[in-house]
Amino acid sequence: MNTQTLQQRIVRYGELIPCRTAFIDTHTPGSDQKENFTIIGAGVSESLDQHVHIHETPGFNIGAAGQPPKCTNSLHTHRTAEVFFVHKGTWRFFWGIDGTDGEFIAKEGDLFNIPTGIFRGFENVGEEYGMIMAVLGGDNAGGGVIWAPHVIKTAEQHGLILAETGRLYDSKKGEKLPNGINPMPLLTAEELAQFPVVSEKDVIPHYVARYLDIKATGNKETIQVLGAQGLLKDRPGFEIDFLQAGQLGLGETYTSNQHEIFMVHEGHWKITVDDETAILAPGDTCAVPPNTTRSIQPNVSGVTGLFLVRSTDDDAGYTQSV
Repeated sequence: MNTQTLQQRIVRYGELIPCRTAFIDTHTPGSDQKENFTIIGAGVSESLDQHVHIHETPGFNIGAAGQPPKCTNSLHTHRTAEVFFVHKGTWRFFWGIDGTDGEFIAKEGDLFNIPTGIFRGFENVGEEYGMIMAVLGGDNAGGGVIWAPHVIKTAEQHGLILAETGRLYDSKKGEKLPNGINPMPLLTAEELAQFPVVSEKDVIPHYVARYLDIKATGNKETIQVLGAQGLLKDRPGFEIDFLQAGQLGLGETYTSNQHEIFMVHEGHWKITVDDETAILAPGDTCAVPPNTTRSIQPNVSGVTGLFLVRSTDDDAGYTQSV
């Protein structure tokens, strides 16, 4: 690891490159101002316009969604885990085939391990541009997004067609499905009937970790937020720890045989990898490869918070059954 290599493994928040044509609801009113970011891995973007900051995947993908107030991400589901934490703003998460089975409001720092096997959407209900970070299980993030049928039908009315290959075609640009390629088939009534109906009491106690609770629980030592021993118990192929000033062991050098992704939420942090040092600011992401020595500690006084995503040997797949 040298200075240049370390810098190449850091994605700065202020240098994130958005894609505004990433998904099928790009032209749908109410969802047409979304910005999608792929920080690590290609994620599940359906557009060739999507910029990928770091192509190497550590068994999971990391992305982000930026949305102005009142902008909605349409109902969809994934085949592998999807875990969000709110970096900026106030967000409403909702779920169910029609988005009416349950909902809750997430504030900055809150983490939501959305159960696989249910449709979900989210909306910026704050007064300013908001940003949420997402971890998607699996190197290929489960192979793509599964959209609620009405999302695909509405998108077609606004010129976008999703092919069975997972790629978008924009009729407003004169694009057509290639010969031999069919549109993405809609889920049948029988398939939709297999999706469970779950309420807030089924989801919130088991899949939501509030930031203030995370900070209070981890005020003296590193706290596992998601994992086999986490506040949220799950094994989706990765685990998530939370670090903050005052915890024992911060700044100590160690070696890991797993990928570790450091995602700063609050404060400025000094990271050292094989004796090379960099400063991470809020919103920055740093991908540290296995079998390197590393240390992390706050660099200035004040409020601090950092999410550490670590690969595990577990298979990427479904979250705990609801």
